[in-house]
Amino acid sequence: MIGLYAVTAVAIGVSFVIDKKKTLSGLKKGWMKFSKSLPEYLKLLILISLVLLISEDYIIKYLSQSNMFLGLLSSLILGSITMMPGFIAYPLAKILVGKGVSYMVVSGFVTSLMLVGIVTYPLEKKYFGKRATIMRNVMGFGIAAAIALLMGIFYGEVSL
Repeated sequence: MIGLYAVTAVAIGVSFVIDKKKTLSGLKKGWMKFSKSLPEYLKLLILISLVLLISEDYIIKYLSQSNMFLGLLSSLILGSITMMPGFIAYPLAKILVGKGVSYMVVSGFVTSLMLVGIVTYPLEKKYFGKRATIMRNVMGFGIAAAIALLMGIFYGEVSL
């Protein structure tokens, strides 16, 4: 990350030497765009912070239900409203499988976690529009459900 900052600083320095006026104008425009979108990003950051308070035990409790399809529905909904990066989600998936949660339920959780963004809805709506955001989330939810069902069939947890 430090390398990226260094390259950026050098590029701005070179640009400043070549054309001071354009560089300052570009930095000013960039700052204006950043300051306009900052409130939305701060709201998103606060929401993500609150969602990350959900503990591993809470997730396990709602995903490892005796009714497989209720567990699947819970996993799809919980994954849709949770937001975490893949490098946290995949180890969590391994922990869930280790605690006895079915592959179908875990795949529904992780897939909906990656494809559906309830937490990011306000920001997405601002940039892509309400209709596109809703369609993307609904399609992502459907795809996550289909993948989870296929995983359940593949691992023998669901029979046709």
